[in-house]
Amino acid sequence: MTTFKEIRGQLIRSVSSDPANPQVGEIWYNNTIGILKGYTFTAAAWASGGNLGTARSRLSLSAIGETDSALAVAGYIGTSPYKLNNTEEYNGSAWTSGGALNTARYWHGATGTQTAGLGFGGYTLPSYTGATEEYNGSAWTTTNPLNTNRFAVGSAGTQTAGLAMGGAQYPGGILDNTEEYDGANWTAGNVLPGILQSTAGGGTQTAAISVVGNNGSVVNTVLTYDGSTWTSTTNYPVVMSQLNFAGVQTNGVAFGGGYPGVGYVAATNTWDGSSWTTSSPRATAIQQGGAAGKTSSASALGFGGIRTPASPPSYFAGTEEFTGAFESTVTLTTS
Repeated sequence: MTTFKEIRGQLIRSVSSDPANPQVGEIWYNNTIGILKGYTFTAAAWASGGNLGTARSRLSLSAIGETDSALAVAGYIGTSPYKLNNTEEYNGSAWTSGGALNTARYWHGATGTQTAGLGFGGYTLPSYTGATEEYNGSAWTTTNPLNTNRFAVGSAGTQTAGLAMGGAQYPGGILDNTEEYDGANWTAGNVLPGILQSTAGGGTQTAAISVVGNNGSVVNTVLTYDGSTWTSTTNYPVVMSQLNFAGVQTNGVAFGGGYPGVGYVAATNTWDGSSWTTSSPRATAIQQGGAAGKTSSASALGFGGIRTPASPPSYFAGTEEFTGAFESTVTLTTS
């Protein structure tokens, strides 16, 4: 019989307490509690969650809420009335109806939490709006609008410190301006380095990130904001538009989207503040979906959107839950 020492070149240590900094693959016997333990690596993975009550697309590309307390706000369906004003709340396994927005819309910005949400801008068909609304966990209240009406707007921040980035008007073209919200009013921030719409934002008003988008053509640009200045950083691995981003400026995950010649994708990439790393893909190729998870690349939620291009389009009601790669101590035996 082959022994552990012959396989690994060392014996299993017997210790009175678990090592403080174990290495992946390390095994030890804790003689105080009589348990064999090891330290293992678990790869990132996506898993199915509960379905939305209403399949929809053209949601905010930025995260609103957390994976166990998310919001699906407004959006688009392929039949009349097309634009939605309904809200759904996720508890980690199922979606339930929340309060309705006062202004139905899609291609809007949304940020904050399930009990302190913020929605602004968007397309109201046949026009677009600057309307801003705050959510308290049960009802939406209209507050002061954006200074510049827009749709396909990027978003970041909180209900009392929100950020609107770029967007578009029709006619009028793509925008480069940024606006900051203080819980009551919007004021101008510094402009983006160039015009940009359909970007996925994340982070806070003073430490934000903008991931890819469209400036007339699909781009792979990634920008960071410190509350006063936008700075270019490491580009996304591929030219992409209308993907989702969850997390913060220095730690997040981007997924889905689409790009010319390929269509919609399931690709997932994690972000550590300086570089992108390929991760486990989603089960479903999606563009124009919604997202939740505002903390890090450890977990995220993707829901709704449009599946691989079809005629007519196929709107998605599904939810997928992302768990990032992690290392952990595991029990191998109790005797």
